[in-house]
Amino acid sequence: MSLAPPPALRADARAAVLAWYDARGRALSFRGTRDPYAILVSEVMAQQTQVSRVVEAWSRFLDRFPTVRDLATASPANVLRAWRGMGYDRRALNLQRTARAIVGDHGGVVPRDVEALERLPGIGPYTARAVASIAFGIPVGAVDTNVRRVLGRALAGGAGMSSAELQAAADASVEPGRPADWTHALMDVGATLCRPGRPRCPECPLLTWCRFAGERGSEAAPAPVARLSRPRNSGTGSPVPFQATSRWLRGRIVDRLRDADGSAWTRVDPRIGEHDAVAIDAALMALARDGIVELDPDEPRRARLTTV
Repeated sequence: MSLAPPPALRADARAAVLAWYDARGRALSFRGTRDPYAILVSEVMAQQTQVSRVVEAWSRFLDRFPTVRDLATASPANVLRAWRGMGYDRRALNLQRTARAIVGDHGGVVPRDVEALERLPGIGPYTARAVASIAFGIPVGAVDTNVRRVLGRALAGGAGMSSAELQAAADASVEPGRPADWTHALMDVGATLCRPGRPRCPECPLLTWCRFAGERGSEAAPAPVARLSRPRNSGTGSPVPFQATSRWLRGRIVDRLRDADGSAWTRVDPRIGEHDAVAIDAALMALARDGIVELDPDEPRRARLTTV
């Protein structure tokens, strides 16, 4: 018995999305390149980061490391310095690990097929498919949070789809003649129109074909979307200010080490903001476990960005 084909957007629906993208898609600097390495950098940067922050950081990072070999041979400390302002610093080190694998295993050439891309360290299904479609024109669907929401609503309405079903639907929905533009277009529809809480259904190019809009009415608000909650004070139940979180503290420590002179050990203050020595020691240990900093074996509160 043959399996039924996955649900997919029709050709006229794809044409409507691409026409909307041609007229209203976001003009982002990193969309003007087809250099696979530059595209890889932009996709890693865009994970968990606002696009507006990526635009400036992407150009600055490529000025510092214009080729995959430049990134592979740099010191991790310099890579972390170039990553300033992006947050989630482990991404910078993972990106360098990827560059080293590309140089060591692929002769410095970013592989073009999805399977080889997924075997690179730190590269997951979304990033592999985004690079394959944007850089090489491979007709595969890159499913991020925005694309998951757009396709899930359009094809399944309120019924929902599993990850495997969504990936199959994304692959089947790619416009074969324009896979790069199609990838960008679906992301833009999700980011600007098909939003989690207040979708702008009347403006969406998929309105005619969207099961979600048909089930709820184009003006109806969707069910609330679960969001990651901020840490809360155990006594009052109120949200903890960002400056009081360990993430904020780790960011301040790394920024201080970025400003330090070369690979010299730098003493970290016993108090940073609201955080005391105990919290700082814990943050330093966590950063060391992640490979972001090295601790002086003689004085553990002296640290530096990782050098190897």
